[in-house]
Amino acid sequence: MAIRKIVTIGDEALRKVCRKQEKFDLRLSILLKDMADTMYKAEGVGLAAPQVGILRRVVVIDVTADHSGLKEMVNPEIIESSGTQTGREGCLSVPDRQGVVTRPETVKVRYQDRHGKFWTLETSGFEARAVCHELDHLNGVLYVDVMDRELTEEEITGHIPEDGEQ
Repeated sequence: MAIRKIVTIGDEALRKVCRKQEKFDLRLSILLKDMADTMYKAEGVGLAAPQVGILRRVVVIDVTADHSGLKEMVNPEIIESSGTQTGREGCLSVPDRQGVVTRPETVKVRYQDRHGKFWTLETSGFEARAVCHELDHLNGVLYVDVMDRELTEEEITGHIPEDGEQ
């Protein structure tokens, strides 16, 4: 499939609230495949449709190192969340920047697959962070809007402690 161009901060598509995906057809399947290919090529762990200029409620997420955990989520919504975690975030649409963001530790998300079937996923830790980050994109929110603070260049290239680390 095709590698799509990732739009970056300043592009108005990133600030729009996305529309619900109504059709579960070949076009959606192609979009999902292209988004996954684009995410992997860019070495990301998630990608939302507005990041490739498509204002639909569609995201792909894979936090595994071997690319074995792809999640395709259409019309996702967080229905429960609990706890908090604080850690480093970056974004393919905000190159060369990172910030410290506080997110829920655990989320339960309801979504549809590429065929329109409903599913529920409960996840925690890094995958919960990725879900929250990508779903924010669907509402025109970037991590820079909700970060606790931006990291310096030295912190980006070095190590900053995450929750529970010294």
